[in-house]
Amino acid sequence: MQPRETLTSEELALLLTEPVQQAIAAARGRDPLEVALDRRIPHARLVATQVKYLARAERKLPTYAAAQCILPPLAFEQASSEACAAHKAIAGDAVLDLTCGLGVDTLFLSRRFRRVVTLERDPVLADVARENFRRLGVGNIEVVTAAAEEYLDREGLRFDWVYADPDRRAADGRRLLRIEECSPDVLALRPRIRAAAARLCLKNSPLFDVDEALRLFPDARVEVVSLGDECKEVIVCDDGSGPLVTATALGRGSFAACPDAEPPAAPARFAAEHYRWLIVPDVALQKARLARLHLAGKADMWSENGFAFAAEEPHGVIGRVLAIERIEPYDPRRLKRELKGRGAEVLKRDFPLPAEELMRRLGLHAGGDLRLAFTKSGGDFWTIRLK
Repeated sequence: MQPRETLTSEELALLLTEPVQQAIAAARGRDPLEVALDRRIPHARLVATQVKYLARAERKLPTYAAAQCILPPLAFEQASSEACAAHKAIAGDAVLDLTCGLGVDTLFLSRRFRRVVTLERDPVLADVARENFRRLGVGNIEVVTAAAEEYLDREGLRFDWVYADPDRRAADGRRLLRIEECSPDVLALRPRIRAAAARLCLKNSPLFDVDEALRLFPDARVEVVSLGDECKEVIVCDDGSGPLVTATALGRGSFAACPDAEPPAAPARFAAEHYRWLIVPDVALQKARLARLHLAGKADMWSENGFAFAAEEPHGVIGRVLAIERIEPYDPRRLKRELKGRGAEVLKRDFPLPAEELMRRLGLHAGGDLRLAFTKSGGDFWTIRLK
């Protein structure tokens, strides 16, 4: 079943009828394909799409799932998770959100601001947002059907913050990374944004480069946010309180430093016999290039993209800490003779082969018999056997 990415006004009207809402409620928990083929259900394919995305929302957007909100597929895919939206700490009296979409960030902004104005240029999606905010019981959000470029031309706008999560998808479906390619173009709108508010919070793709963020916003706070060891977003708070770079792993902790802070040099020699603990820094640290600073005094690390090693078990680390059985030079022939046919979990950083290719070359398959890590440290390639 391939659901439509967007809703038409006719489909939204149907979704708001009592029989269709009752059908959605009754079908939740069922296989969406089964629902789509059930002739007893009114507008079954439309119902099935909502059943599918409400099930997915139970983890990503639990508040939306509990209220049985309307979930257009594309808007759902592009929405922040509630965990990420709740983390954004900007607050004040009034905020202008230039990019409503499904409205997840808007919802959490409404808990920190007395008044929220949010813009959505698609009239159907604007109506979806209004309906969802009604179901969520939120009364301090005004949804305006307008593009950012149009709204910012209005006279007398006064807000504490402007928030933006630009659309990073081109008309042909390509992913866009440069800020000026996204919609709205926040860089082009900066003079009008500054006229409306002194402070800007900009959400970027997890692929957005931290150095580029500081080049464009030299006095900003830049935060890399991860969830479940997956980088989710790069946030720029242009409020004059920087420059500062922060890595935040939700549920694990944060670490911040000035962008020009230098980590201590790693030892000249990789003393394999000395290390008893392998540290896998969280991807937020890696993306923010803060892993070596975070682990200074706790572990040795040769590259921001690699593993770290410690003789004593480190504490307060944002990442995984794994006990080492032994470290040996990478010798694929010997490893294949010894390990062929066994199941293994394979970790790799700063190593030229993908994990899948490593497993193929060594004759391994996915399994829990072994845990192996592969890396390059001190100029040589190493195999780390983990307990």
